[in-house]
Amino acid sequence: MNEQTETLELVERLHLFDVGQALFLLIAGYFIAKFLSNLVIRFNFANMTNHGQVLLRRGVFYGIMILMLMSALRELGFDLSVILGAAGILSVAIGFASQTSASNLISGIFLMMERPFSIGDVIRVEQTTGEVISIDLLSVKIRTFDNLFVRVPNESMIKTQVTTLTRFPIRRADLQVGIAYKEDISKVRALLDEIADKNPLCLSEPAPLFILLGFGTSSVDIQYSIWAKRENFLLLKNEIYQQIKEAFDKNGIEIPFPHMSLYSGEASKPIAVSIKEGEQESR
Repeated sequence: MNEQTETLELVERLHLFDVGQALFLLIAGYFIAKFLSNLVIRFNFANMTNHGQVLLRRGVFYGIMILMLMSALRELGFDLSVILGAAGILSVAIGFASQTSASNLISGIFLMMERPFSIGDVIRVEQTTGEVISIDLLSVKIRTFDNLFVRVPNESMIKTQVTTLTRFPIRRADLQVGIAYKEDISKVRALLDEIADKNPLCLSEPAPLFILLGFGTSSVDIQYSIWAKRENFLLLKNEIYQQIKEAFDKNGIEIPFPHMSLYSGEASKPIAVSIKEGEQESR
């Protein structure tokens, strides 16, 4: 009887020892994974982007934690082959039950492989424009310029046209300007070139582009395109419009507002207008 009791106590001690080892592996694995995942982002491997560094950090962390979890389960006496088989069956069942999530997951993998944008880029998706703050397996998180949080499913990102506004170091600002028909177009072009040349935010290369868009209802429509560094784009666009208005006013160049002219059959003859005051009529 004493021998049986001692055997049970030994088994309990061994079991507690195994549980302690398993807990130690999990706790130690967590700290090791945390340390290594923080360590890898300190090194710029092959000039990785912020997106790539985040993916590498997550991969290191979860990879180490999975290995430690499997080691802990083995210490507790679990048969890993059975667990892996059950996990595979469960994964198939979950996949059939959540086809939308599976589609987003596959789309997320394609996004990570293609890398059309990275964390920190400014993108436009349909009517939403903002900064990318997270790229996950199921969705992309965007912070708009009015500080709203927008979650876009990865499947929508694949199917929708996405514009990356900060992909290249410079951007072109297309300025729409209208002048009266009586104005000298050559003089206006020279004045616009002078304004762009004096503005330090406007790049000289590529050179500004002057395009006559056509004859509008009340103005000659012009597009004047200038280039700026992407961080100066909005500032230059605001400044240059103000400078154009001031220069046009100073040089007597008219910026017409929309108006309508009425004729009574002859192009040069205006319509006669009569004003009646009581019984008298003046013309």
